Amino acid sequence: MGLIKIKSFSFLFTILILFSLFPPPSSSLSSSHRHLQHSRQKQRHHHRRNTQLNNIPSTFLPSFFPPNVNGEWVLLHHSIGVSAMHMQLLHNNKVVIFDRTDFGVSNLSLPEGKCRYDDEVLDVDCSAHSIIYDIPSNTYRPLMVQTDVWCSSGALNSDGTLIQTGGYHAGDRKIRLFSPCDDDCDWTELPQNLTVQRWYASDHILPDGRVIIVGGRKAFSYEFFPKNEKDNGGVFDLPFLMETTDPDEENNLYPFLYILPDGNLYIFSNQRSIVLDYVNNKIIKEFPMIPGEKRSYPSTGSSVMLPLRLHSVDQNPVVEVLICGGAWGGAYVKAQEGEFWRASNTCGRMKLTDPDPQWVMEEMPLGRIMPDMLLLPTGDVIILNGAANGAAGWENAVDPVLNPILYRPDEPDPTKRFTVLNPSTIPRMYHSSATLLPDGRILVGGSNPHSTYNFTGVMYPTELSLEAFSPPYLATEYAHNTPLIQAVDQGGILSYGQQFSITFSLAFRHPDAGFIVSMIAPSFTTHSFAMNQRLLVLDIVGVEWLSWFDYKVTVFAPSSRNIAPPGYYMVFVVHQGVPGHCVWVRMQ
Repeated sequence: MGLIKIKSFSFLFTILILFSLFPPPSSSLSSSHRHLQHSRQKQRHHHRRNTQLNNIPSTFLPSFFPPNVNGEWVLLHHSIGVSAMHMQLLHNNKVVIFDRTDFGVSNLSLPEGKCRYDDEVLDVDCSAHSIIYDIPSNTYRPLMVQTDVWCSSGALNSDGTLIQTGGYHAGDRKIRLFSPCDDDCDWTELPQNLTVQRWYASDHILPDGRVIIVGGRKAFSYEFFPKNEKDNGGVFDLPFLMETTDPDEENNLYPFLYILPDGNLYIFSNQRSIVLDYVNNKIIKEFPMIPGEKRSYPSTGSSVMLPLRLHSVDQNPVVEVLICGGAWGGAYVKAQEGEFWRASNTCGRMKLTDPDPQWVMEEMPLGRIMPDMLLLPTGDVIILNGAANGAAGWENAVDPVLNPILYRPDEPDPTKRFTVLNPSTIPRMYHSSATLLPDGRILVGGSNPHSTYNFTGVMYPTELSLEAFSPPYLATEYAHNTPLIQAVDQGGILSYGQQFSITFSLAFRHPDAGFIVSMIAPSFTTHSFAMNQRLLVLDIVGVEWLSWFDYKVTVFAPSSRNIAPPGYYMVFVVHQGVPGHCVWVRMQ
């Protein structure tokens, strides 16, 4: 799984010439490299953290891409029949995509004989409002949802099944499942319901494998799926969500959630954030307010938890959150009156693990409302989609921002952290989405700032297209640096804290090659927030040079469920800032 085919004949010819001029070592590991490995083993006994200073950096290598390499957009489909409001990547290299059901007929039919009846809008609806997209073949097929999934939420459970929650009207308390398969599987709607309506809520998988569902419109509480005997009748009040509600605007919907290494939950809403002990229903910490603009829907910004760098002996990695974009309070009301205020151009970073956490503010080259933020295998952050003026909601924003921005959190000079990348030609406004793919591309779709599908006579027509953005690291200039994963230990089934090895190849020999191994949870993306997204930089034990082109890197798996909740993850080998195709592993 996950091998990239080398298609260039000239590239293969160059490899063959080099191979003939410089034959591989007679043994699987050269004597000089054996000596280095032996030396490292001796040092590891006394001071393990100093064993990898030369060849195996413990932090990310900077991505020094020349200014003429700024990414590439490819249109995958002019129309997939539905607008991609929600996306979830699955471990079988497929993506579940869905919209809402209450606007009428979509542009994709269900298979013959399948229809929804007594819909709020139509007596009979035989059109699809969801698809399953197959990444390798670039094909899709329709799926059938039973009730309205508008502005809903989701998370993958430990076996890779999508737990999808809430929505609108008949769907606002529903729990739906979608299990990965290679045949004609479809959505399943469970007979049990959520305790309260969940519309514009956020979900996160927990260390025990359950899913927590937080907030939603007029839902100042949280609950769990599945429930247990300690679940207080099903729902727990969270007054913090009411406290962060603004009159006439709310600005507290789709809160940002992150499970912390101590097992507690970080929650950000509006401009405030807390740590919640959800086991005991107790707020154990509150942080300073982020300066400037509002950051939650409809003053929609976006957020990531920056990469957690792991060490086998350290159970408490540094935790830092990044929040970018948003709008000033009042922007939503003004937008409904036809006045579109400029979106926020600021980002805030805060180290939650500092003794006295404070926001450190930075300025983006381009302001955004409704941005999507995704973690890349390199540890960088890509910011894309959205608009320069207005707020989230129907007809509430203008001036699409077509250029993605690459943010390098490890660049020491804050003025050099942002790079403006090549633009798309397609506006991605309200109800657009994006997700990281296993080959390192970004899948982008959606945009429907209207109450129905509207393709003519409007400034920003409903978008049914699907496109992919290749970040700079996928440029052909760097193909020779791309690691090709051949195998992973244990068939990819991993236990917490164990060592495992990944065998991979490079097109050229790199005696002093620098590698990192990153592990990324696939996200559920909607409304500018990639729920459950997290990137772990695994602790490298050692790298073996097996032959001219082949290497083996040995790493420690995450040490606990708090750091890596159970489930499927993409594992990337990154060589000199260039990732190869991932391999899927399962933590259990």
